[in-house]
Amino acid sequence: MSSLQTTVRPGAGLPDGRRRPRARQRYDRDQLVTAAVFLAPAVVVLGVFVFYPIVAAGQISLTSWNGFDPVKQFVGLENYLRLAQDPEFWNSLLVTVLYAAGVCVLSVVSGLAVALLLDAPLRGLGIYRTIYFLPVVTSSVAAAIVWRYMLDPAGFVNALLAQVGIQGPDWLQDRWLALGALTLLTVWKNIGFNAVLYLTALQSLPHSIYEAAQLDGASGWQQLRHLTVPLLSPMTFFVVVQALITSFQAFDLVYVFTEGGPRGGTEVLGMFMYREAFRLGDFGYGTAIAFVTLFLVLGVTLVQWKLGGAEGGDR
Repeated sequence: MSSLQTTVRPGAGLPDGRRRPRARQRYDRDQLVTAAVFLAPAVVVLGVFVFYPIVAAGQISLTSWNGFDPVKQFVGLENYLRLAQDPEFWNSLLVTVLYAAGVCVLSVVSGLAVALLLDAPLRGLGIYRTIYFLPVVTSSVAAAIVWRYMLDPAGFVNALLAQVGIQGPDWLQDRWLALGALTLLTVWKNIGFNAVLYLTALQSLPHSIYEAAQLDGASGWQQLRHLTVPLLSPMTFFVVVQALITSFQAFDLVYVFTEGGPRGGTEVLGMFMYREAFRLGDFGYGTAIAFVTLFLVLGVTLVQWKLGGAEGGDR
């Protein structure tokens, strides 16, 4: 008799050729105890310094409290309903959205441009990388003060414009110019951080695909557009989320640079929350603003994450 050889395929015997489910990995008691012991300190720290403050702040947002009275008057969702009817809140939200959009776009463009320059074979490259990273380690208060003096009507920027016969405006007294200047200040402050992120991603890209593109006659611009930019999309997503969070949490730069002016033109949500809670003493309302900001950031981040995942699946 001739021997028959039977080939067993994965999923044989199951309908539609599906694979058998893998058995769930089991851990013994000692492993679980060891994991619990190592995780316990982190869980305690997160519980005390993260989760408990969030829960306590959520309770405060449902009260009317001036920050000093030991008794907090429960008002339910009144603070959130008040937000929906407050024109100052909607102005602050609009300012924050415009500010965040500008910061996100310019952070991606400037960070990638600087990273491409720093990835080039230049002499003294370490010095250039240090120079571009200096704004990151510079004090935010000091940077805002210097920029405020530069944009003064008699400051450095208007003096340069006067040299070419242009009369410079009062930058910080026009709401749109002030918002644009604040956006540029934020991008300049974080350009070194974004450049380092992109530079790290650039240096991890495979060189073989660029060699193949060169053999096919692709120009430098075509390689950048069709290879570099798509391959850097995960890092771009991270830079956008980081810039978004930075914009919605902005306070120190705004406080020193413009104090929310002129006429609310740069009053981002952080400044609006500070004014309501610490200047006007309405901590319940201020905490409600903080929670709305938190949910907005989470919502936009989740949308970006879903879109980024869908695009990644299409590729």
